[in-house]
Amino acid sequence: MGRVLIIAGSDSGGGAGIQADLKAVTALGGYAATAITALTAQNTEGVHGVLPIPTEFLRRQIQVVLRDIGADALKTGMLHDVPTIEAVCEEIAAEAPGVPLVADPVMVAKGGHPLLLPDAVETLKRRLLPIAAVITPNLPEAEVLLGRPVADAAAMPAAAEALLALGPRAVLLKGGHLPGGRVVDILATPAGITRFEDARIETRHTHGTGCTLASAIAAGLAQGMPLRDAVARARAYVRAAILAAPGLGRGHGPLHHGVTVDPARIAAL
Repeated sequence: MGRVLIIAGSDSGGGAGIQADLKAVTALGGYAATAITALTAQNTEGVHGVLPIPTEFLRRQIQVVLRDIGADALKTGMLHDVPTIEAVCEEIAAEAPGVPLVADPVMVAKGGHPLLLPDAVETLKRRLLPIAAVITPNLPEAEVLLGRPVADAAAMPAAAEALLALGPRAVLLKGGHLPGGRVVDILATPAGITRFEDARIETRHTHGTGCTLASAIAAGLAQGMPLRDAVARARAYVRAAILAAPGLGRGHGPLHHGVTVDPARIAAL
């Protein structure tokens, strides 16, 4: 099965955040538990309010889950501010040392609302990234972490390697923000670079793709899959979920998380 503890924010619209994480892990046969870092008032048109959870209560959520249910993998999403990042890192060190962590460095919602305060970026780099098994930044997030632009797909391998130097054991750099008919993602590990490429799906229904991908990877790691295989399955799952999107809302609509993944498609990646 594979147990995943997800530490992230709640999306009241159900398309991203904890809600997307729960659905993705469950669809892939895992068991998802949660520790909520913040509540958001959110729909397909954007984030309309953020209410952070007090850090002591966040710590308690993490503690009671790990001391009873346990976890085979961890996933972090929206961490919002410095006290939240520090609390999460301290609890992981105390309660889940050695458990693989998929860290999605969430910074901005699809509609443009900031989900990580500017003064928290350095804390994220210093405390969270070095304990991650893999980080999953998109290009805008990578540019913030590196302090320089990533202009095109040709620049992505070097950028991924620069992110690897910040301390995580692997980096999945997502290229979906680049223009063009192909989407390129780069997986960097100490063993080298793996390039994933697919045709772009032209749709506005992509809310929660980053959360969904990171949680799908965490489910794979929790189930004992090698990282590359977990990434390949997660990418295939997200593409299937986008193609099956129900078309809800007036803005960036959610995916359909209840899809299944064709094993033959994964084997071909």
